[in-house]
Amino acid sequence: MPMTENAASPASRPLRILFAGTPEFSVAPLQALLDSKHEIVGVYTQPDRPAGRGRKLTASPVKVVALEHGLPVFQPENFKTAETCEQLASLKADVMVVVAYGLILPKAVLEMPTFGCLNIHASLLPRWRGAAPIQRAIEAGDALSGVTIMQMNMGLDTGDMLHKVITEITSKDSAQALHDRLSVLGSQALMETLCALQSQALQPEKQDENLVTYAQKLSKAEAEIDWFQSAESIVRKIQAFNPWPVAFTHFQEHPLRIGQAKQLLHDELAELTQYADASVLAQNTPGLVLSINKVGVVVMTGTLPILLQQIQPTGKKMMSAYDFAQSRPVLGACFK
Repeated sequence: MPMTENAASPASRPLRILFAGTPEFSVAPLQALLDSKHEIVGVYTQPDRPAGRGRKLTASPVKVVALEHGLPVFQPENFKTAETCEQLASLKADVMVVVAYGLILPKAVLEMPTFGCLNIHASLLPRWRGAAPIQRAIEAGDALSGVTIMQMNMGLDTGDMLHKVITEITSKDSAQALHDRLSVLGSQALMETLCALQSQALQPEKQDENLVTYAQKLSKAEAEIDWFQSAESIVRKIQAFNPWPVAFTHFQEHPLRIGQAKQLLHDELAELTQYADASVLAQNTPGLVLSINKVGVVVMTGTLPILLQQIQPTGKKMMSAYDFAQSRPVLGACFK
């Protein structure tokens, strides 16, 4: 049953823990549990999926680590059968830790471990419930992100909050960089939460429904850059959509991915455009390439120019924007 005032007190012995997770984000918390005093009695992860050009069935990152450490691995398609639920119940877990598992857990499963199911969510709930909290926080220009350890219930990230860890979102943070940092912070927060659980020091906090925002799943279509938007909005999108689906534009009617960009301070802009053609600068057209420098390619937006630093042409690897521009008629062209 979930934690309540009537729940049995946590034992002083190591906790029997079920772990449920699938992607790379889940690996650091799993490793933290492996390094702890607690006993992992089973690992749940999604079934192997086709991946790569050959579409070969591939194990999840969590499964790979679990098998390396000799942990029992379970990969049900869902929890709709009595057999699957009985198997989980037989593991007699004190608590289940869920990190980006990707499958819906029914009420019976949520209540099966003695202290219910704990979720590591990559946002400061109740802000950014849902599928893409890391990317949406960057895209929205949030100053802070973090991790919330939550007691799971039947809602979408609606459970009581047990512990939070906060980190600043910097101007250099891509979704990948913030993802990696939050994975580590989530591991630390998990261990602190389990310690508090054992000492009966947890103080569940209800989420304020007036502060809820939803992080909708990303789509490739929304990754297209609208150069008429502000410099700030475009740079945030480029950072938020790295490494997937990667922001893109078009050059000579071909898609062009943009991996990294930055806003320019006044002095930086003056320095990078000091040798630019005055007639080009005067056009002020969104998407227009104003100058090319060793640090990147300066492009006009709906407000101010930005510096593109990494570009990926179709069929090529990501490269520096300067290298891209050396063999192509980029200066004075207009990205669309």
